[in-house]
Amino acid sequence: MDQLSAQARWEGRTQRPLLALAVAFAVAYAVPIVDDSAGHSLTAVCTGVEWVVWAAFALDYLVRLALAPHRREFVRQHWPDLCAVVLPVLQPLRLLRLVSTLLLVGRRARMAPQIRLTTYVVGAVVGLLMFGSLAVLSVEREAPHGNIRTLGDAVWWSFTTMTTVGYGDHAPTTGLGRMIAVGLMLSGIALLGVVTANIAAWFISRFEKDDVEERRQTEAIAALTEEVRSLRAEVARLAERERPEGSAGNRASGHDVPAAANAPAPLRRDAVG
Repeated sequence: MDQLSAQARWEGRTQRPLLALAVAFAVAYAVPIVDDSAGHSLTAVCTGVEWVVWAAFALDYLVRLALAPHRREFVRQHWPDLCAVVLPVLQPLRLLRLVSTLLLVGRRARMAPQIRLTTYVVGAVVGLLMFGSLAVLSVEREAPHGNIRTLGDAVWWSFTTMTTVGYGDHAPTTGLGRMIAVGLMLSGIALLGVVTANIAAWFISRFEKDDVEERRQTEAIAALTEEVRSLRAEVARLAERERPEGSAGNRASGHDVPAAANAPAPLRRDAVG
């Protein structure tokens, strides 16, 4: 329990700093691509910032692994984090650092309970659009037959690719650019499915809430009807119980007059004669 609480405290304390580092990574990744006239020193600084951010996420993973009560289960449940940490070491490419940082930020954002699904989806869309545009621009701008030369072209291509529209006016020509396009297509389809499922779940929850309220009212009406029916039966039993007692009281007080007393007296013959 202490280890679990320590892990929860660590995740709560490092969430905002890691998000700030992710923003710093975004800036460091975008500056050399947007500003193609950046010097070697500026590019080296941005590359160093990218590696520092990746190292911070790697350290966060190691600390969470050390604080986990069951480390094998932690590794099995958080294998995307491990892949995101190991990939840039195996192949130090900027694109892999980009993918790994996105994965780590997404995993930490999903672990935070206060971040709702809508916020996560919006952030994912904005992040994929931005990083997809920058990534395809970095690999297609210098391609001999490439037609994505500016940031505007890259953003427009990312929009049409994520929404699976595909106008065809801009398209990647390199193998790495096409891999980025496939990733954006799959991500767009997945995010669209998440949004659709979220809207459907909201409508279903509303309908279920209405059904529960209707069932509650129906049960209340049925219980009230049964109570009224039992009260009527009780009143009828009380009335039947009091009716014989009233008749016996009338006979005891002499109010009941025999029928023979009210009959007319017979005429005597001698009185008539």
